[in-house]
Amino acid sequence: MPASVAIVTGAAGDIGRAIARRLSGSHDVVALVDIDEGALAAAAAELGGAPSFVAIACDVTDEDSVRRMAAKVEELGRATTLVNNAGAARAVSLGDTTADIWRQDSALNLEAAFLTFRALEEPLKASQGSLINIASVNGMAVFGHPAYSAAKAGLIHFTKLVAVEYGKFGIRANAVAPGTVRTQAWEARAAANPQVFEEAKRWYALRRIATAEDVANAVHFLSSDQASAITGVCLPVDCGLTAGQAEMARTFSQSDNY
Repeated sequence: MPASVAIVTGAAGDIGRAIARRLSGSHDVVALVDIDEGALAAAAAELGGAPSFVAIACDVTDEDSVRRMAAKVEELGRATTLVNNAGAARAVSLGDTTADIWRQDSALNLEAAFLTFRALEEPLKASQGSLINIASVNGMAVFGHPAYSAAKAGLIHFTKLVAVEYGKFGIRANAVAPGTVRTQAWEARAAANPQVFEEAKRWYALRRIATAEDVANAVHFLSSDQASAITGVCLPVDCGLTAGQAEMARTFSQSDNY
């Protein structure tokens, strides 16, 4: 039987590497996909390199580049899991958002997921595979970064579109919505305010923020047979952020139990 292959975009980043490491236990090969060739090579080496981890340089916003990536994946074996993890946020407010920023965030955080899925659609049909889109709590409520947030909201709906239309082929489509995760993307904000993570914890029911490994565990579960009846859902991995805020509940209820 051909090797089972998981494809992880944005694999050079902290969350991408954690997902790739976690999926390597249930897949023969993990294709690491990223636009940054240097960071991608470093990630592959850190994870252990070939044959278990194969680096594929790709611009997921470019249809031709995505098509070439899909062809390389086909050479590796049978695509069974696609994780659309690539993403980035630019302007923090709507007033700071230009038309170019809006288009760029849409291209990377939403359109790229469409391109990669369509490029790998036939292999995923053949394997009755799993699509997992890494969305964000920003796609569920307003936490800043409007262009990114709107794209992530679209990504959650795209997940449902795939689940409904492609379920007849056995493809399952789900999303994971992380809350705050300490990654390289947060380092500039942490440098400006070293207490930013401590300050953020007050808004989370569990009084902590999620780790890259927490996100990877959710992806692994959704890709596994244990989730064989789960499709079309968005699973927050947010330590309770979207469930509600204790401080607000205390204000409204005037109860010290919160």
